[in-house]
Amino acid sequence: MEAVFITDRGKVRSRNEDNGGIFQSDEGILLLVADGMGGHLAGDVASGMALSSFEKSWSEKKDISTPVLAESWLKAQVEKANNLLLSHANQHPECKGMGTTIVVALCTERFTTIANIGDSRCYIYNENGFKQITEDHSLVNELVRTGQISREDAEHHPRKNVLVRVLGTEARANIDIRTVLLDENDYLLLCSDGLSNKISETEMVSIIQKDVPLEEKGKLLVALANEHGGEDNITLILLHFNPRSEGGRNIC
Repeated sequence: MEAVFITDRGKVRSRNEDNGGIFQSDEGILLLVADGMGGHLAGDVASGMALSSFEKSWSEKKDISTPVLAESWLKAQVEKANNLLLSHANQHPECKGMGTTIVVALCTERFTTIANIGDSRCYIYNENGFKQITEDHSLVNELVRTGQISREDAEHHPRKNVLVRVLGTEARANIDIRTVLLDENDYLLLCSDGLSNKISETEMVSIIQKDVPLEEKGKLLVALANEHGGEDNITLILLHFNPRSEGGRNIC
């Protein structure tokens, strides 16, 4: 596997409240993107704490030999991170109300388990096409899901950025989790809404299909989001399953 992580402040924001990373262990690799939100600097704190919590747990001995064990591990880590954020906010008034989205993929040679909360996304690109495999936990997506507005209306809805679920704001973190199988030459794209709100799926596919190194694909995605306005922080992880090319971070 090969993966590349890129984060960019964008063209408008004064700071980057996104976080993310690629972490390797004997069991496989962990990919994580978090988009923080809250008061002054609190978004940075929330996404950074979530990232650090997952990174520390990933470095410790664990058993993720089956999808069931992987799902159980991810659920436990989400609850752990959620409790850490709640505790920190309670002890630091300046961080009251902080939270973060999170999308995480636990990848082994045999399966990949994905968990998410909020509107940071995971897409898969394979022989069947390009597909979003996470569900946005947003007010607008709930309106789409219940048939109150169309997906076309959702793209320009004034409350598009209102989230109904994030990490760190409720006593229990209500996550979505699923396991998928990746075949040779499949891609996973994890990203914050700074990318998905600015680039269409058609544009994403066009860049992923380019005959350039993986890192260059990632840079092109970020550059296009900035060309389209770059109003938000932009963060992505692009993974190529069992690649042959250079230009990214060879994981295993």
